[in-house]
Amino acid sequence: MNFRGWSSVRGPVRNIAGTLLMLAGIGLIGMTAQNLISYHVTAARHGGDLIDFGTGGAMPQAGQNGYMARIVGTPRVVEAARDPDFNLTANTPTLIRHVDMFQWREIRIGGAVHYEMDWADHLIDSSRFVRPAGHANPATLPISGKRFDAGLVQMGGFMLSAQLVHAIPGSEPIAPDLKALPENLAASFSQYQGCLVTSAHPGAPRLGDVRVSWDAVPLQQMTVFARIDGDQLVTAPDAADGKGYDVEVGAVSLLNMFPDIPVPPRFMPGKRILAVLLAASGAYLLLFSVQSERRDVWLALAVGALAVSSVASVMWLGNDTRTLAGWLAVAILGLLVVSWRLRRRRFIAPTT
Repeated sequence: MNFRGWSSVRGPVRNIAGTLLMLAGIGLIGMTAQNLISYHVTAARHGGDLIDFGTGGAMPQAGQNGYMARIVGTPRVVEAARDPDFNLTANTPTLIRHVDMFQWREIRIGGAVHYEMDWADHLIDSSRFVRPAGHANPATLPISGKRFDAGLVQMGGFMLSAQLVHAIPGSEPIAPDLKALPENLAASFSQYQGCLVTSAHPGAPRLGDVRVSWDAVPLQQMTVFARIDGDQLVTAPDAADGKGYDVEVGAVSLLNMFPDIPVPPRFMPGKRILAVLLAASGAYLLLFSVQSERRDVWLALAVGALAVSSVASVMWLGNDTRTLAGWLAVAILGLLVVSWRLRRRRFIAPTT
């Protein structure tokens, strides 16, 4: 094709290329906004937008309040859990005291009824037995089971609320320290197989003997998903999923915790800038023929920004006021620059 032939077709080619670039910029911002809106809507069902701290150092900072956080790490017990009755202290988020009494139990197999003694963690009402005579159980339990939480448990720089501490899974037995017992209890209990028992002969307990044991929640790597409230992690009671938190053992990804949450959009600032540049490049080509005497890059950039921000504003309408306000500000700025550049061109005659 000779030069004259190319000159006759390059105008339409330039217009087609400009139109495609404009559409590419508008399409990119539309797709980006839609993905982000879908992510926000789904995340809101579980409490709101997320800050994923991962395994790094999670520290409270300004602007985080109200966000959901995912933190991976091992809890740190600042104020240990303590059973004051038995003077037992453990470096654990939760210390649980179990109390059993050796009592009669009624066993029914078909129509036959027989009785045997065994440990039970509650009072068994022997007055309801078919044959209560000779099988009377004590009427009271001298000591009750109880749960003791640590005074302060932290994940990174955040304190865990009581509900999150209670949600930490796992347990392991913890042996009591007989030497640490108060004098009145030391006279009644002896240590046997990791427990304290009142039995004179621990291997052969008698009716009414008491056994006390403890479990501790182990300190291990875990993943916490909860709401940031100042320097605390708390549950999100307003979450549509009815829970608003999760605590799992090990490093658990957000998608494994909540499979319905889409992958969080990445490189959002870069995609937005790219959308504006694509639209601006398209506007530059489309404006080329009408401003061949003076190629105005600023006008093209303003037109691109105006087109992209207008589409983004419509998509964010009714979804996020802050994001909508930001895009409206870009649209207004683009409109002002377009007006300024067009007015400037009107008063500046082309050079000959």
